[in-house]
Amino acid sequence: MHPTPYLFFNGQCREALTRYAEIFGTQIEDLMPASDMPPEFPVPDDRKDWVMHAQLRIGEGVIMASDNLMGESATMDGASVMLSYPTVDEARAVFDALAEGGEITMAFEPTFWAAGFGTLRDRFGVRWMIGTDEAPAQ
Repeated sequence: MHPTPYLFFNGQCREALTRYAEIFGTQIEDLMPASDMPPEFPVPDDRKDWVMHAQLRIGEGVIMASDNLMGESATMDGASVMLSYPTVDEARAVFDALAEGGEITMAFEPTFWAAGFGTLRDRFGVRWMIGTDEAPAQ
């Protein structure tokens, strides 16, 4: 069993996952629009083009996501999505791409545990921790 992060958006799910697919060099595996829901699950008219469920594979893991069709979701707090890359160059490239239009909360730089690590909140409000498995310089 693998825990799977499930991200909630307020109408930006499709845009966010499309951007993440670009950054991570992958494709959205599954995307179901709210307009496809059966009639017994009413969706407000202004949210029919929102996403009821989507899935994005990143390496061996999966992120699932949707728009909050029946309410509003606050920006993500108290949890982050952590990704660790084999090299510092790979990690820095992903960090920089996610940081575009977002807010860096800890600059990507060498630490005592890794050759590079940083944290940020992207332009969609998702918190990320990006690091490398590469050891710090001695």
